[in-house]
Amino acid sequence: MGVLVEICCGSVEDVIESERGGAQRAELCSALALGGLTPTAATIAEAKRLSDLPLIVMIRLRAGGFCYSDVELTTMERDLELAAELGADGFVFGILTEKGMVDPKRCKRLVGRANGLPTVFHRAFDVTPNPFDALESVIDLGVNRLLTSGQKPSSLEGVDLIRQLVERADGRIQIMPGGGVRLENVSEIVGRTGCRQIHLTAHKSHLDPSTYANRSIALGSRSAPSEDLVEIIDPSVVAAIVHAASLL
Repeated sequence: MGVLVEICCGSVEDVIESERGGAQRAELCSALALGGLTPTAATIAEAKRLSDLPLIVMIRLRAGGFCYSDVELTTMERDLELAAELGADGFVFGILTEKGMVDPKRCKRLVGRANGLPTVFHRAFDVTPNPFDALESVIDLGVNRLLTSGQKPSSLEGVDLIRQLVERADGRIQIMPGGGVRLENVSEIVGRTGCRQIHLTAHKSHLDPSTYANRSIALGSRSAPSEDLVEIIDPSVVAAIVHAASLL
């Protein structure tokens, strides 16, 4: 049957190239360098118009943690509703308390707004203080999937915890490794965790020299990616991973 491959996409073109490579699902975000934020309405609409891939839309309005004000939460609810109106096939989000625990009350507000469409709790899970308590909280929300690197910088480093989460979940929720998944390690991650879905990026860099007339100007922070590089999904890498996953 193989393992389902979900590609993390930062643009409409990423979604198109992911489909060309044979991916089975796309997670659509903006600002991937910040861990992924909510994409624009036009990005969602065009991705749905130009691709048949199931589209899971990120609902995260800012970087800098996962504890949100009332105004921010209301904005996230509206973002989710707009994404649904534009044809989103599901939503990915994560809300924590100030102490880093899953915030069930606020998460349930987003689950309710999803109106039965699939929901995913993202890697905010990976900064929670007790992963097994957090797992039970996420399961209680009625969320369909949990995206995690096993509370380590990469899924390969976190395989032991991911496997324990799979065992503890016992089919109550889908556990999906994400973070550092590559062609060279996908077989090991799947084999050691028992997961049947994987989440990854597969970008290549495209040069945009339009800033070269005045290279002393930086429009972002010093830690931002180079402004002459545009990241885009490489369909050949996606195809190779999809093929490898189909054999697992």
